[in-house]
Amino acid sequence: MSLLAAIDVSKVYRLNRGIFRRRLDLHALDRVSFTLETQRTLAVVGESGCGKSTLARILAMLDQPSNGVVTIDGKSASPTDLKARRSVQMVFQDPYGSLNPRKSVMSILEEPLLIAGISRDERRSAALAMMARVGLRHDQAARYPHMFSGGQRQRIAIARALMLHPRIIIADEPVSALDVSVRAQVLNLLADLQMEFGLSYVFISHDLSVVRYVADEVLVMYLGRIVEQGTRDAIFLTPRHPYTRALLAATPGIRNPGAEAPTPGEPPSPIHPPPGCAFHTRCQHATIICREAMPLLRRVDGREVACHRMEELSR
Repeated sequence: MSLLAAIDVSKVYRLNRGIFRRRLDLHALDRVSFTLETQRTLAVVGESGCGKSTLARILAMLDQPSNGVVTIDGKSASPTDLKARRSVQMVFQDPYGSLNPRKSVMSILEEPLLIAGISRDERRSAALAMMARVGLRHDQAARYPHMFSGGQRQRIAIARALMLHPRIIIADEPVSALDVSVRAQVLNLLADLQMEFGLSYVFISHDLSVVRYVADEVLVMYLGRIVEQGTRDAIFLTPRHPYTRALLAATPGIRNPGAEAPTPGEPPSPIHPPPGCAFHTRCQHATIICREAMPLLRRVDGREVACHRMEELSR
């Protein structure tokens, strides 16, 4: 049984444009399914607007899917289930925006334990221990978020996420706002914490060079749908979907024999998605069937790919 599973998860936002205008549907996610095992890292990649952050919010139970279900240990995860809520915590992209500027570090770290009914002495002891574990000094406990660097603020955010000893961390672009040198330190910290606490990560990122370092499995999304999913080595060494190849080609420092030239233009609007394969408007290999029929995920070479022409392109 998988620790975390998403089963046909879809999310549609209804956009109200006024009394006399018809509401529009924005299709943020379309039948997304995957599993996550204990102490593994699943990376979710794709361009801005592909649905990565929407998926992260649903997995963290900050939002509800329009259709489908998310399960933890085989049981449906609900925002009203306190045990499930404690099992999943989230680390956001902007550490400054996710931390209350009016609270000290000690208050920020104690807050989850206060809600859980832990005594004052136990809260303080646990907060100081977690500060030390993420590389912060005890004398910094009375300081406020604006008194820290970006990397230190992200360490505070990570410590807060771990205060309730979750099993799953949803990391939404956790290092994209940090300097390169600090980024490496935070990634190493996340790897150490995963080993120490037995954590499982869903790592949301647009940076494939970071994904190559942290991921066990990679899920590639385009316009709310999964287009390719497989192990890190399968995705980076032998990509099958044209979009995956284009992403690799557009990433500095990554060289791949299957990589293609970056795709021209912008992704279609999720309000008016094109018929057939959503990627056909930017794909140099598109044919009539690509424009008319939606490709389903099919298993090939140890991964799943949603492309009508993957057998031809893999030759």
